[in-house]
Amino acid sequence: MTTLCHGLPPLTGRTEPWMEQLLADPDRCAALLADHGSALNLLDFGPLHRNIGELTRAGAELGVDVAVFVARKANKALSLIPAAVDAGAGLDVASFAELQQCLDRGVDAGRIIVTAAVKDTALLTLAVGSGVTVSLDNPDETADVEAIAADLGIRARVALRLAVTHPDVPPTRFGLTADSWLAFLKDHGELLDIEGLHFHLNGYDRDHRVLALAEACSLVDRLRAAGHPVGYIDMGGGIPMSYLDDEESWRAFWQALAADTGGVLTWRGDRLGLTDPTLDCPSGALYPYWQRETRGAWLSALLSTPVDGTTPAELLTSRGLQLRCEPGRSVLDGCGMTLAEVAFRKTTSDGVPLVGLRMNRTQMRSTSADVLIDPRWLRPSGAGAPSAPGEGFLVGAYCIEEELLLRRRLVFPEGVARGDIAVFLNTAGYLMHILESPSHQLPLAQNLVHRDGAWIPDGES
Repeated sequence: MTTLCHGLPPLTGRTEPWMEQLLADPDRCAALLADHGSALNLLDFGPLHRNIGELTRAGAELGVDVAVFVARKANKALSLIPAAVDAGAGLDVASFAELQQCLDRGVDAGRIIVTAAVKDTALLTLAVGSGVTVSLDNPDETADVEAIAADLGIRARVALRLAVTHPDVPPTRFGLTADSWLAFLKDHGELLDIEGLHFHLNGYDRDHRVLALAEACSLVDRLRAAGHPVGYIDMGGGIPMSYLDDEESWRAFWQALAADTGGVLTWRGDRLGLTDPTLDCPSGALYPYWQRETRGAWLSALLSTPVDGTTPAELLTSRGLQLRCEPGRSVLDGCGMTLAEVAFRKTTSDGVPLVGLRMNRTQMRSTSADVLIDPRWLRPSGAGAPSAPGEGFLVGAYCIEEELLLRRRLVFPEGVARGDIAVFLNTAGYLMHILESPSHQLPLAQNLVHRDGAWIPDGES
């Protein structure tokens, strides 16, 4: 198969069979863009079942009851809600709209948790009144929940968000320390059913979560002694996935970037936060697009890691605790692609070649400094005449100099044609929507869902 586009050096993304089937038909992709506009998000939630199953099986093999609550914020498609429920998962919601969408679609209140960093009165009232668990972050928020419960004449289901204090775990803005919660509850909590503990850790470090689980289990013991029947610990998200199957290409890219003293490989010599090219994660500014352990294997290793003379699995099972998690990216692995049409080819005033796409950078972006996956390149039969073979950077529709869709230089062995299609792989988890913006009053990308062989606008039956 001829490769129409690759990076320097290549970073080839992993795909799913449904993706390859569609990519083999460039004219169908062109027709979808013609009908629904560019950029265009395509979703197939089939892999969700497999990914969730990896996590629950990893726990079951060690006797741990693992419950997955899919991070709703990871993708705004309404079709994700029934797909998650069908896969045996619950939903982690972070706004009034996300919660209302779940309730409107019949999701049981016991399969929803509200984890928003800031929770307004409308969100808390809907959650408490519907019997949905609220992850409590601070005393002021707790006072709001207590007042709402009193007004409604009911008890509120809550989980306490723990700020882990172990010196080997980075400090966090989320939650309160164990001692702070226990002191607060001496004079509060009469209308609270404290059903669980919750913590949020930044990054993907397994050992940090081992230490956090041990600290959380200690707090469970103290809460139970005070009369609170805590039944679970929720360790939040941060479960790793790998966009690349090939470790060698990942390491080759970073070694090449470290040696690139002329600034050729990236836009204006951007170092992408590079610190040490020999590390598994050479930059703290980027998501680690290749990871050694992912999902089930990662969770199994976490639960088996020695801590204080035992393991997290033994800490949980000896207390009869369920382990909950709130993955987004890792369970949406393989569930989406984003397509965009080539609009133009040109060079900058100093001769840097550019390829303009009909999209903007917020339509395929997360908090990572760049997306280190090569796009797949399609040439439908209706595309124009290609340019000469060459290289270039992908730019988008916003009227700013730094409107780069990818910050890496790409190679086009057969040139670029107007009407070519850039396909960004594996974008369902966060990349489609977490930073999506209607700036310039440009339309947001349409979301199509694969159902019974057809591509249907999200939300339509």
